[in-house]
Amino acid sequence: MLVDSTMADLSDLTFRTAFVIYLVALIMACVYYGRMFGVVDMRRERSRTAQKVAVGAGGPDVVVEDSSDFDQAEYDRRVSGARKWANMTQALVWFGIVLHVASFITRGFAARRFPLGNLYEYILFMSAVVMVAAAVVIQRRNWHTLWPWVLSPMIIAMFLNSTVFHMQAAPVVPALQSYWLPVHVSSVSIGASIGIVSGLFALLYLLRMWQPRGEERGFFGAIAKPLPSAKTLDQITYKTAIITLPLFGIGIVFGAIWAEVAWGRFWGWDAKETVSMITWILYAAYLHARATAGWKNVRAAWINVFALAMTIFNMTYVNTVIAGLHSYAGLN
Repeated sequence: MLVDSTMADLSDLTFRTAFVIYLVALIMACVYYGRMFGVVDMRRERSRTAQKVAVGAGGPDVVVEDSSDFDQAEYDRRVSGARKWANMTQALVWFGIVLHVASFITRGFAARRFPLGNLYEYILFMSAVVMVAAAVVIQRRNWHTLWPWVLSPMIIAMFLNSTVFHMQAAPVVPALQSYWLPVHVSSVSIGASIGIVSGLFALLYLLRMWQPRGEERGFFGAIAKPLPSAKTLDQITYKTAIITLPLFGIGIVFGAIWAEVAWGRFWGWDAKETVSMITWILYAAYLHARATAGWKNVRAAWINVFALAMTIFNMTYVNTVIAGLHSYAGLN
């Protein structure tokens, strides 16, 4: 099967261009994040002033503090200035996503197959799904302060993918030439990608619980100041995990069916199978803990973080170092 070198080059070009676009978006997101420090400080000052005025209205013996010290015009100017950076960041992210998805599609045309045959293509697809999921959540809720936290790990992953894990477009080994490839790998990848988003929000939730709103202290308190409330971060962590559990589980089931067709058994305790099952159990344990009375959400969030760590371990170490029936990364 011949490879379309033109499409392969186009895929690599669009992927690297998406990387550059995300990098510029990260810079803009950091500028927005920095501007939000002043906005948050003024917002809290306005809230304190309003509370003092409300207390002063309780009777003649209570001194009413003048609320005219709060500069509403300056506050509006800062909010408007920050919003411009947020909008530019969001627009750039969507532009990068279009190129990112185009890179995946053209990779398929180049190899003349479904482009999930090695680790490079796997990370290409997963990083695209992460970006789409994050963009939808952040735009719907206007939580643009989350972009630096999402873009940073994605840019690192894409850099490693285009250097360390890069593979030329080529036909897959005979074991992967099956209609089960897109069914199994895509469902597992989408589930794991949304799980990565859930894990990132779980980390931010733990940071926010450590540095509560209005009580931030030290370096980590300073960088946590523009983040949403702990309740908000916890809700998104939970909702994305609810999507992850069935999708990832269905992908494992499809893999077991494919294994029975290809190898004559549903389960063989291969390294990738085992770590995937452990990851799925961790997501199930997180959701169970999250819904169990007496369990603190902080402890439940740590389970989600462990699931994120297992996903990264499975995607990198297991794929590149451990030899097994799933050793199709192209690197080991």
